[in-house]
Amino acid sequence: MAKETKLLKSEETPKLGKTNTKGIKGSETKKLTQSKTRAKKIKHSYNVKDAENSLLLKLKDGDVVIEMLPDVAPNHVARIKELVRAEFYNGLKFHRVIDGFMAQTGCPYGTGTGGSGKKLKAEFNRTPHQRGTVSMARSMFPDSADSQFFICFADCSWLNGQYTVWGQVTSGMEFVDNIKKGTGSNGEVSDPDEIISMSIIADLA
Repeated sequence: MAKETKLLKSEETPKLGKTNTKGIKGSETKKLTQSKTRAKKIKHSYNVKDAENSLLLKLKDGDVVIEMLPDVAPNHVARIKELVRAEFYNGLKFHRVIDGFMAQTGCPYGTGTGGSGKKLKAEFNRTPHQRGTVSMARSMFPDSADSQFFICFADCSWLNGQYTVWGQVTSGMEFVDNIKKGTGSNGEVSDPDEIISMSIIADLA
């Protein structure tokens, strides 16, 4: 427990207050228009189990595939998909990156202080935090996750059961490893890398 407090204590985690949010209206989200035949072809080309629940994360060094886990975190997966289809994540910075630990992104201000404006009830589950695990960032309050998430560089078992795991990198982890690391005391990054784009694989044309 002491290790967890040291790494993700309340002042280090994102504060997702109502005053620092970027609202996403239902009308702004994109609807799935991909044919079943095309979706099947895309699924095969990226070698994913479920194209509707798989993400293509484009980074400066290459493509990363994340398979989402709707069975263990259905509400978080649904919200991530809404935000991805609204192009919320495109261009956002990896504002907090700690070598050997994790890379965090999803703040519209690039500071770790913002979100989309919709906090989510925690869906803590038994899926372990391992290399490539994708999990929600939050403040000290369990039900404070919003749009920010992190990708683990290595096993982080002390986080298990404390943060909502919603995905797993299945290819391109070497490109995640290349995300620019922070040098500040809290992993703050100077001139950070950005998400070029995030897409749901079933939506790709």
